[in-house]
Amino acid sequence: MNDPSTLDTNGLRRAFASTRAVLAVVRDDQLDAPTPCASWNVGALIRHVIDATRSARDAIDGITGRVADADENHTVGDYLDIYDDGIRQTLAAFGALRADASLFGGRLPASALLVMSTQDQFIHGWDLARAVGHSTNLDPELADGLLAHARTWVLDSHRGPDGVGLFGPAVPTSSAHPADRLAAFLGREM
Repeated sequence: MNDPSTLDTNGLRRAFASTRAVLAVVRDDQLDAPTPCASWNVGALIRHVIDATRSARDAIDGITGRVADADENHTVGDYLDIYDDGIRQTLAAFGALRADASLFGGRLPASALLVMSTQDQFIHGWDLARAVGHSTNLDPELADGLLAHARTWVLDSHRGPDGVGLFGPAVPTSSAHPADRLAAFLGREM
């Protein structure tokens, strides 16, 4: 059993803040724009980052098999309010975590779910920034830490074409920005 006091949610809070700052500049006329995630446009990516907050909370709460309603459109209305609600619920769930989480029909160490949620929120914030022309120089310290961690667990077997692999093949980059280097390592085209 994990001691929740050992789970430091600071990185997740920072990833949420970084992504929220990008969400705040997305305009309605950009919702159909393509993103570095080839199968998602900006609107679909916004739905994903919101659904990901729910997925993390549900995994912690032990709800398995939940699938987001594909017809649920988080880009209608104030998606920042919906995202903020998801952030609050996810952070509260991590704060109350007393055991490992249930995800994809199995058990996942709470610390692994925390890192996975942090990386997912952060990199998709980068994807949104890239798609809408916002700076991708997002939280350099957090990006450096996530890149160092990703290098320890992202294997070639995790890589493949969009929709097949968790990540695309690593791509070269000459960017000095840590978030760009993380994105390139995770297969985002620069």
